[in-house]
Amino acid sequence: MRIVTRPDFDGVVCAALLVDALDIDAPVLWVEPNAVQKGQVNIGAGDIVANLPYRPGCALWFDHHYTNRHDQPFEGVFEIAPSAAGLIYRYYQNRFSREYSELVEATDRIDAADLTEDEVLHPEKHDYVLLSMTISDGANPDESYWNHLVQLLRSRPGKAVMEDPLVLERSRQALELNANFVSCLQEFTRVEAHVAVTDFRRLPNAPVGNRFLVYSLFPETVVNMRICNITPPGDIVAVSVGHSIFNPNCRVNAGLLLSEFGGGGHRGAASCRFAAHKADDYIPRILNTLLANEDNETV
Repeated sequence: MRIVTRPDFDGVVCAALLVDALDIDAPVLWVEPNAVQKGQVNIGAGDIVANLPYRPGCALWFDHHYTNRHDQPFEGVFEIAPSAAGLIYRYYQNRFSREYSELVEATDRIDAADLTEDEVLHPEKHDYVLLSMTISDGANPDESYWNHLVQLLRSRPGKAVMEDPLVLERSRQALELNANFVSCLQEFTRVEAHVAVTDFRRLPNAPVGNRFLVYSLFPETVVNMRICNITPPGDIVAVSVGHSIFNPNCRVNAGLLLSEFGGGGHRGAASCRFAAHKADDYIPRILNTLLANEDNETV
């Protein structure tokens, strides 16, 4: 039995809950949704897939993304919810070795971007928010750290997790990255009407940092479109779209929009990746939909 999930905060918490509830000792397989969508991940009969699109043959599936709806029978839970971790927590509520309600509540809020401006601007004052910022995505694989967090979260309360030496160091690094990220956002973001367009393609490596900062820096906008090159291999472009958490007037379903370009996600946050030669076609089409700001959900 193996856990297959993505390397973000929700995915790490999913893994911690599943390891505890099912006493799994096999290594976690960390993958990105795009790889699952393209059939690049070998899913076996005993695998538990969490926070990712459904794959035939898995033993259990837990997910909450709008664009990952699946209408065939399966074992597990799919529900539009704040986090996949919350679904797992309720599914196995009587099988845990300790109390996880505080962790799951924090995961719900972070994955649903239900944060205050103070949490965005001062994550050092909010343990789980800062912890979530120490987890890089698949562009910078860090499996040993993700696995370390899984073991910490299943065995320690939040304060004790934050006191771990490696977490302390990663937290310090995250705060430094955030400071640099503010400067990068200001330099590489342009405002078109109500859309903040952040284009990092001129940079050899896209800067990383607090994804919610852009909403504080450009409060007049209702949505952010971020574009960057994926290196390696260098011939892939990634686009992410996120509704502002402080100016909630974007009517476009981001997950549905980016599903048209090989991606997907939630109504308020989604991403896609495609070959660089398609950028001149795809990017204006995505931007024009955001500028029109019309409800794109089918009835």
